[in-house]
Amino acid sequence: MKWAEGMNWVAILTVLALVEYGVLGALVGRARVKYGVEAPATTGNPIFERYFRVHQNTLEALIVFIPSLWIFAILVNPIAAAALGLLFIVARIFYARGYIEEPKKRALGAGVTFAVNGVLLLGGLVGILWRWF
Repeated sequence: MKWAEGMNWVAILTVLALVEYGVLGALVGRARVKYGVEAPATTGNPIFERYFRVHQNTLEALIVFIPSLWIFAILVNPIAAAALGLLFIVARIFYARGYIEEPKKRALGAGVTFAVNGVLLLGGLVGILWRWF
């Protein structure tokens, strides 16, 4: 696969990660109505709070994920970046399902998310240093 084709996959996975974040936001809105938590409150019902935390924690992960994904793709390997991007999206699904069901069940998704972001971040740093020196 050519470099440009790999970058197309990185772009698609970036959009999918943002769509996933939007879906999680919609679930927060639905949970807000279902559990009677009126805006701007973010507490009041433990189940609602789980939905809210999943959404917020995903935002926190995206702050590292998106720039690291692109730096890794450009400087290291776009196909590997795309594969890691797909793994990130799947990990966030496991994270959300686990956390909403029982907060202790979020560990797998959280761990994989952390690992993916770590590989992308460190790999991107190595790519920068490799080209610099």
